[in-house]
Amino acid sequence: MRTKSAQETRRLGRRLAQQLREGDVLLLRGPLGAGKSELTRGIAEGLGIRETVTSPSFTILNVYESGRVPLYHFDWYRLNSEEELYELGMDEYLGGDGIAAVEWPEQCPEAVPESCLDIVLTPGEGEERDIRWTSRGDFRRIDLESAEGERTE
Repeated sequence: MRTKSAQETRRLGRRLAQQLREGDVLLLRGPLGAGKSELTRGIAEGLGIRETVTSPSFTILNVYESGRVPLYHFDWYRLNSEEELYELGMDEYLGGDGIAAVEWPEQCPEAVPESCLDIVLTPGEGEERDIRWTSRGDFRRIDLESAEGERTE
């Protein structure tokens, strides 16, 4: 799927949120500026989260609990090992009572659960983003083509 602006990327996130449920883990992959946090903002909006969603670059985890289920927004960019994640107790949020959106999952590959939705964002020209998702393990199929809401190319 291709989005042509930050607004369209958020809109795609809102549509994705309609199909998410407790325990889901989303892996958000792509270079800096690819739109990972923008997609997460849309997911938060779709979940009914009222707080301002910011990138957790310096805090590693932001928790948002005002929606229909909690959203745990991770940024593993600054982690050096899975042990750091476990020492901080953050592994409890993966597959727990909310939805975990993990930016930079390649930093701690052993901490990634088998069942997850792998989302790759690739910048194009200007604000265009190619966004591809793959269900891993026994994660159910996600179909955003037929999801309610405005369509994105």
